Amino acid sequence: MKKIFLLVVIMLVVSACKKDQSKQSDHETDSQEIVTDSVSNISGPDLNVKITPEYAALAAKNAYFWAWPLVNMYNRRLAFKDVKELALSGPLLMAPLNQFTMLTDYIIPTERAVACPNQDVVYGIGCLALDKSPVVIQVPDFGERFWVYQIVDLRTEGFAKLGKMYHNKPGFYLLAGPDWKGEVPDGILKVFRSSTNTGLVGPRIFMDDTKEDRKAIQEVLKSVVMYPLSDYDGKMKTIDWANIKKLPGGEGGKEETVWVRPDTFFDELPIVLADAKPLAGEEAQYKQILAVIAAAKKDPKLKQAMISAATETDQQVIKPLFEFRNWGIQLPYYWSGVTNGASWGTDYFTRTAVAKSNILVNAPNETRYFYQDLDAAGIRLNSSNKYKVTFDKGKLPPVNGFWSLTLYNEHHFFEINKLNRYSLGTKNKTMKYNPDGSLTIYVQSVPPEDEWQNNWLPAVEKGGFSLYLRTYWPKEEVVKGKWTPPAVIKVQ
Repeated sequence: MKKIFLLVVIMLVVSACKKDQSKQSDHETDSQEIVTDSVSNISGPDLNVKITPEYAALAAKNAYFWAWPLVNMYNRRLAFKDVKELALSGPLLMAPLNQFTMLTDYIIPTERAVACPNQDVVYGIGCLALDKSPVVIQVPDFGERFWVYQIVDLRTEGFAKLGKMYHNKPGFYLLAGPDWKGEVPDGILKVFRSSTNTGLVGPRIFMDDTKEDRKAIQEVLKSVVMYPLSDYDGKMKTIDWANIKKLPGGEGGKEETVWVRPDTFFDELPIVLADAKPLAGEEAQYKQILAVIAAAKKDPKLKQAMISAATETDQQVIKPLFEFRNWGIQLPYYWSGVTNGASWGTDYFTRTAVAKSNILVNAPNETRYFYQDLDAAGIRLNSSNKYKVTFDKGKLPPVNGFWSLTLYNEHHFFEINKLNRYSLGTKNKTMKYNPDGSLTIYVQSVPPEDEWQNNWLPAVEKGGFSLYLRTYWPKEEVVKGKWTPPAVIKVQ
């Protein structure tokens, strides 16, 4: 009897424990549900709350920095929106939206629209408005000639792989915006979709610095064309770029055209952000700055605080990024560079630094860039000195495409010289090698000895300058950082 009683007691205790565990489990489930609901229902800024000018200024500083490249690109699109025909306005290429204009020779040295141009390729440029229409871009048969089309969105992110390194077939390619849902016509080889409606296309076709190659390149350039999808008929279109309209003007000052202004920045930003939908993790900062902008529309004091904060940020934070020595991956002999060109993601600092100093760079597998403001002793390059850059035998930049060393004045543009020479590299067929097989480039404002005239890269007449090494279609040694440029040696 006692055994039966004990058994009953044990069963009752076990049953009670199970009920307690069940209640505890139910309680935990309820808590988890509450936590989940609270996370899923996180709200953004309350637009009815009064905010202080100090907070508005804080939000403005942050947004002005990370959105600076986006507003820069947006204003380039605005500059093209009223263009009615393909034309060359002084040194500037002009084209209606969704078209581009091509040069037939190297870029004119007085160009001031885009900092750090190069004189190794024949350029084209045009702005995308993919909300208006997708565009067709033609790729002719370039044969053995190096070519790449730089195609970027509002964030200056590359979104289309078109170039010799990608082994694209000649033919027609389509660029479409994020919301386009039309049918792809027959004959289109591939569709590249942008995450934004605003973008830019810049073909770059290599050309030797010889009369023979200037003549040879002309025929293929005629088929480098872009146009709205409605103009597509499956037939390769041609334009004689040498005979497009020439307009006076287009001359700028000493510095790059001002594309971003603090006093209009926050009027433009809502339009810009509506095009560039937030990346993962950006939703909150979009909501924050848009709420502050909305509040500033009702309160002039807030608006003025934001403009003042943006002006301060422009001078104190962004302006110093124009100097190559202030940012980038630090390399031997004071060279620097980046490895995420045209693929910035949320690397806001590098994206803005590049946009400020030399916007519109290619992806690293297309072009790797090396920047230099200093000599081997860490002293600013200056035309009052003479320098030499020597590539040891077998140590020229390892490329599948081409390489070049370009010199820019303190504003990152060309300063006209008597030789009309602004870079040296693969395109130059008459450079002389040293007896040991090395190659020396002489960087100075006065000519070197006669035998080295073809190795002379003329410096500016007065003041500081920068050097810029490009490696188009770099080999693995460059891409992985195993090769970097030699020192810039001051000649004693």
